[in-house]
Amino acid sequence: MEIFLIRLLQFMLAIGLLVLLHEGGHFFFSKLFGVRVEKFYLFFDPSIWKWDGSLFKWKPKNSDTQYGIGWLPLGGYCKISGMIDESFDTEQMKQPEQPWEFRAKPAWQRLLIMIGGVLVNFLLALFIYSMILFHWGDTYIPMENMTYGMKFNAEAKSYGFKDGDILIGTEKGAFKEFSVDFYRDLSEATRVDIIRDGKRQSLSLPGDINLLGMLKADPAFARPFIPAEIDSVMPGTPAAEIGLVKGDKILAINGKAVDSYNEFTDQIGVLEDMMTAAKTSADSLKVRTVTLVVNRQSAGQDTVAVTLTPELRMGFFVQSLAGLYKPVTKEYGFFESFPAGVKYGWNVLAGYVGDMKYLFSADGAKSLGGFGAIGSLFPPMWDWYLFWKVTAMFSLILAFMNILPIPVLDGGHVLFLLYEVITRRKPSETFMIRAEYVGFGILILLMVVANLNDILRWLGYM
Repeated sequence: MEIFLIRLLQFMLAIGLLVLLHEGGHFFFSKLFGVRVEKFYLFFDPSIWKWDGSLFKWKPKNSDTQYGIGWLPLGGYCKISGMIDESFDTEQMKQPEQPWEFRAKPAWQRLLIMIGGVLVNFLLALFIYSMILFHWGDTYIPMENMTYGMKFNAEAKSYGFKDGDILIGTEKGAFKEFSVDFYRDLSEATRVDIIRDGKRQSLSLPGDINLLGMLKADPAFARPFIPAEIDSVMPGTPAAEIGLVKGDKILAINGKAVDSYNEFTDQIGVLEDMMTAAKTSADSLKVRTVTLVVNRQSAGQDTVAVTLTPELRMGFFVQSLAGLYKPVTKEYGFFESFPAGVKYGWNVLAGYVGDMKYLFSADGAKSLGGFGAIGSLFPPMWDWYLFWKVTAMFSLILAFMNILPIPVLDGGHVLFLLYEVITRRKPSETFMIRAEYVGFGILILLMVVANLNDILRWLGYM
């Protein structure tokens, strides 16, 4: 419960900040061009019976704008006079046009008002990335320094990879670190450079490996090789009961030889599948009772039976990547951080946009995530570095998603404004209203699918 609350708090803080600044972008350009803003709300405020839906509202003296917080935390809005938006206020549009209304302003001003939110989110993300680099620097473990190499699944081995290969780079350049960019480069590469048995060589790749398949594969397409050597043991756990200590090595589990911690966790995954099929407590206990072959530092090879916890935990830890390899930190001065932050943010956005093609596949639709998936990206403990990094990524995603040419989103309004600029004709109000309904329906459908995926994943059906 504590982890859930910490993630929820981070999620609410990030979304609140991003929505406020996004709507603030629309607000700024509206005020700049003399357009009246009727309501500026964090979260939505649909009325319920006799309640107007506002948790808080305030209208300054001599102001046309009511500020408030709604009860439905799905975003926020800036209600601009004389504009057809998600409020579907058609009565206002039947009244004579007023000089302070959105519809009375020239197309270029309306265009700036509509892209104001996207512009703020995009610049905010670049600023956050810059400040992250300035304050914390860029810390990572270079791929070429991972001297144990990588562990590969069957698909990767079909392309010629072998466990222990150290991956250097592709024809596009050297790998920096183990991240989604590493997988992205591999998926598009026709050549990959490796070090095998101390010798540098190259492998040919098809250049079109399915990235989504690589990321979803279990076991993973490629992952850092981690020795199955005990680093520490938690008191009172199964590992402690059978006397495991630092330096002991796991050689096999249930007769299956393991050459790494990677393979040990794979075998635990097999047990988890068996636990799902267990019908009785006796069946469960049988699955949890395993036989280990251990190379003990004190007494050599030993075979021992142990009963895992109901969560199939042993209670020992191995060295983390940061423990196996020394991280490298590149520090940036204040002014150096801005071009570096812009480059970093642009790479994140380019990767995200490039991966959108997978959305239109069956696996891509299944990979959609709702509020649960978004919240799980935040760390289980409060960490300002990770919080700001995730927030910056969300800011970029919010900017990109809002500029998509879907009616009801900013991009839909921009599309209609560009049509007006090119043809010098405004789309009819009837068309705009119908387009808003269509766009709203598309968004609701996407939201339902994304959150249904979260529920199905939680129930174990995906």
